[in-house]
Amino acid sequence: MQPSELRRQLQGVISFPVTPFKADHSLDLVGLRHNLRELLKHPVCAVVAAAGTGELYSLTPAEHLAVVQTVVKEVKGRVPVLAGTGYNPAIAVELAHASAKAGVDGILAFPPYYPAPDEEGVLAYYRAIADATPLGFIIYSRDWFAPGAALVEKLAKIPTLIAWKDGQGDIRRFQIIRRQVGPKLLWVGGSGDDMVPGYYSMGVRTYTSSIANVAPKLSLRLHELASAGHSAELDELMAELVIPLYEFRARRKGYEVSVMKTMMEFIGLAGGPVRAPLVDVRPEERKEIKAMMGKWKKWI
Repeated sequence: MQPSELRRQLQGVISFPVTPFKADHSLDLVGLRHNLRELLKHPVCAVVAAAGTGELYSLTPAEHLAVVQTVVKEVKGRVPVLAGTGYNPAIAVELAHASAKAGVDGILAFPPYYPAPDEEGVLAYYRAIADATPLGFIIYSRDWFAPGAALVEKLAKIPTLIAWKDGQGDIRRFQIIRRQVGPKLLWVGGSGDDMVPGYYSMGVRTYTSSIANVAPKLSLRLHELASAGHSAELDELMAELVIPLYEFRARRKGYEVSVMKTMMEFIGLAGGPVRAPLVDVRPEERKEIKAMMGKWKKWI
């Protein structure tokens, strides 16, 4: 897929599937295929394999490739597939090369391992990943990597860079960046389903959803309502379902993944444990999650 075509298709909800593990923490690729079959009953606009919710940093290169290959084979071209990559230039390039060979349509680049490097090093890191394949390329601004508009403008000169995924939820900074860089890039709301009203109020029309692992119908409804403008139904869904979930996820580091895996297990999908340094949901909290999901029946 040409970068311009990938950009055109990234309109709506991008799903970030978990990477399910068995009890011994080995990959559950059968479970992953099952999850994808359920997900693809709904019109998400793209799927990202082995990214943040997919525990990219816990995977070996061989496991990363196995996950990417499984997603590509199961999706069968119905929607674009992107692969996460990161760590350092050598590994990021290796993962990008292998993913491109496996048939993905684009690459999502995470920040490098080294926090707050010199600007020249940042540019070199992302250029190396972009140069590794001819595929459309997306930068994921998250964790320590929160650049200003001047640096984003320099990165926007990378020929295959098609989109910028915000992972901080800093609406003020995001607005400044978008105003300065303009339509050169597609702007993706990537900080969470709870940020949909804020992102869409500033004109964003694509967001990445972890809720799509459990209730893609809800993710798509959030997109639909927010695209149409403020509404009482959007407020209700945020207050009743989305904000309580994100409040629960904020209890402990790692719960952004383990809570979603627990919810998936309750509805018959494959989740399994998370890998350290993420932590699993405490046994006593599973009852709270199950009770919370009583309000989700309409959407599952």
